[in-house]
Amino acid sequence: MERIGFIGLGTMGASMAANLLRAGAPLAVWNRTQGRAAALLEQGAIEAGSAAEVAARSDVIVICVSDTPDVEAVLFGRDGLVGGARRGSLVVDCSTISPVATRQFGIRLAEHGVAMVDAPVSGGSEGARLGTLTIFVGGTERDVQRAEPVLEAIGKTITHLGVLGSGQAAKAVNQVVIAGAYLGVAEGIVLGINAGLDPRRLVKALSGGSAQSWVMANRSGNMIDDQYPPGFRLALHRKDLGIALELAKERHVGLPLASLTVDLEDGLIGGGHGDEDMSVLARAIRDLAEPPAAPSEPSDADPGPV
Repeated sequence: MERIGFIGLGTMGASMAANLLRAGAPLAVWNRTQGRAAALLEQGAIEAGSAAEVAARSDVIVICVSDTPDVEAVLFGRDGLVGGARRGSLVVDCSTISPVATRQFGIRLAEHGVAMVDAPVSGGSEGARLGTLTIFVGGTERDVQRAEPVLEAIGKTITHLGVLGSGQAAKAVNQVVIAGAYLGVAEGIVLGINAGLDPRRLVKALSGGSAQSWVMANRSGNMIDDQYPPGFRLALHRKDLGIALELAKERHVGLPLASLTVDLEDGLIGGGHGDEDMSVLARAIRDLAEPPAAPSEPSDADPGPV
């Protein structure tokens, strides 16, 4: 495997980098916030002092940061990647960002002799840790083939969808679809609770039919308990839906369900729930529901049935 650099050691990135080390990749790492690399250094990674230094040490540089401006800063900002990258290097961007910006970044990198593949991922922190991520890939056939050893170390389902930016467009579609999945499970769970059903038995029953889904299997417990420990942060999904809605506007496509989800997520984020798992959408549905009324007791004046 070529020398690999990894930039962005958050919840997802740190696990992805660890899987590259397990695959035997020589790895240089850097994170904008210091102190994130300790576990990786114990496993054999080398810590660089900047994105430019990562690029200087690497043939292929993986990026996994939060948003479009973050990728731009890592690539072209002060001590950015282009300052250290050699001609012939390859950037593999696993962030979820704008397809339009991705294509623009590719053009700018090409002026420095650096190629780019977009490879946003899905599967959450569990998939990152287990190396089972789904990866949506865009780029030339040649560049994608070069990136494959890296992608195979971090993911399980890897699909080349077209030219640069196609991976980001596919990830936008993915985020629209999972909005419906989370919202549907949340509505069903809250309706079942308010109808007096045992929610865990309800989930077991639903899981035997066409209502079964990853969300049902892995996040219904959060919704039942009304507890949403960190998994996939709601604020990140809201950011991703913004990208999807921007793409939909560009392509003249209406997305009513995604728009509704944005409104619910904005309310939750405003209430301080942005860092909770996306299944916290159930809290918004709970807030829309009235608690079930207690059975009324007949009064002395009530003659009862006649």
